[in-house]
Amino acid sequence: MRWALIGASDIAATQVLPALRACGESPVIVCSSDVDRAKTYAQAHDVPASTTDLHAALESGAEAAYVSSTNEKHFDQAMSAIDAGLHVLCEKPLALAVVQAQEMVDAATRAGVVLATNHHLRNSPVHQTMRLLLEEGTVGQPLAVRVAHAVLLPERLRGWRLHSPEAGSGVTLDITVHDVDTIRFVTGMEPTRVTAVGANQGLGTAAADAVMTTGLLGDGVLFSTHDAFTVPHAVTGFEVHGTAGSLIGANCMTPAPVGGLSLLRDGVRSDVQLPEVDSLYSPNVEAFVSAVRGEGQPIATGDDGRRSLEVALAVLESLNSGRTIDIDLDTPKPARQETM
Repeated sequence: MRWALIGASDIAATQVLPALRACGESPVIVCSSDVDRAKTYAQAHDVPASTTDLHAALESGAEAAYVSSTNEKHFDQAMSAIDAGLHVLCEKPLALAVVQAQEMVDAATRAGVVLATNHHLRNSPVHQTMRLLLEEGTVGQPLAVRVAHAVLLPERLRGWRLHSPEAGSGVTLDITVHDVDTIRFVTGMEPTRVTAVGANQGLGTAAADAVMTTGLLGDGVLFSTHDAFTVPHAVTGFEVHGTAGSLIGANCMTPAPVGGLSLLRDGVRSDVQLPEVDSLYSPNVEAFVSAVRGEGQPIATGDDGRRSLEVALAVLESLNSGRTIDIDLDTPKPARQETM
């Protein structure tokens, strides 16, 4: 299948282009708002053509579009691709408003094309194994989930993520949105309430660069997340604590297929064997292509992206208002459409 890259992004260069090629897919054109960046990017990554014209990219013979531009562009670019009859794999967040994300989902359904969200952490061997163990009842009734996703933002990424409110900057729409999707995937439960506090710890100027969130899954399981661009020495982690044991995942909230998992039960800690995975992005591409062929669905659908966005926007609402925010993901709320 031929692909148009909408956005000359770091994530496309480092993760998605290698995944596309590993799956036998063909990137044919890259679109960027800067003509020199587009040309340089195409040459550096062996993409046959470049353009600054979105419509030219969509009319290049591509059958699918990978959208990885800055956050505020996702909605318009993805909708243009859907309107042109292309299947769309979109980076998170799908949009900056719930109503826009829902419109993307609805438009793809009407057009008969596949819309997927590139939530790569679902493919982590740690999270895949945790999900299976929870389904088997290994830790009994879940009581709490704890996510540590505090990292130091690499120098090469310290641009719009820190300083551009119009682009949806800040750690919440960059990292918390991934945490939410991973929690939903691993536990099979939906967030129903969030309370958040944030700070600017020296990197961000437009939005919080460090945020802690607490909340509820369903009506009785607690969760917490620590997300930051500012922490240089921490290890990321994902933990599930239940009535019969705890699952402790370490170094598992990264773009790399790494990490370890242990089971703690009756005071005894044992390592859990994990499958070997070459990439967290190739499975998304493989499932996407299969869905285009009518075989199954994407690993993270457009609706999954709408749901992770809605919770992230609720976190922002809590940060801005100082209130606890109730969430009903089956009924998107217009009051949460604006993020800033």
